[in-house]
Amino acid sequence: MDTYLDRERNLLADRLQHASERLAALAPRIKAEHGDESSQPNAWTAHELLAHLAVLSKFYGVLVHRISTDQLPNMNLLEAVHLRDTVGHQMSQLEPADLVRMTLVDHERTIKTLRTSDPQALRKTAELGDGITMTAEEVARLPLVSHLELHIEQLEKLLA
Repeated sequence: MDTYLDRERNLLADRLQHASERLAALAPRIKAEHGDESSQPNAWTAHELLAHLAVLSKFYGVLVHRISTDQLPNMNLLEAVHLRDTVGHQMSQLEPADLVRMTLVDHERTIKTLRTSDPQALRKTAELGDGITMTAEEVARLPLVSHLELHIEQLEKLLA
């Protein structure tokens, strides 16, 4: 079973690496701009979407690390997501180049965690509030990598 888990762990790290490379390729085309504060995610500017990517990359990357190393988060995931969105708006005040740089560093840190963690470490779970329990691997796969991939597709369309 560890062989399969090891393979899945590396495939997940590869997906995050690929998403990071896609974001790096888009970076030069993202200009500083600000949309209406009341806008919804599907109406975000490329700059605001980049800020969101920066925040979710940090937030979920740290969560993967903390769960996999038994530094269990003491948090309610839904409350933290609302805080993450507020921080995202604040981050949208930073220059796109700075946001991309920060995001790529966070991706590298999480990729390293995924590639070097024992497969069993990524199967550790944490209670994230409201009855939600996730493994470190599930956090990496769903709210981090899948979420990131969806928003990178959205960013590609905005910049097309």
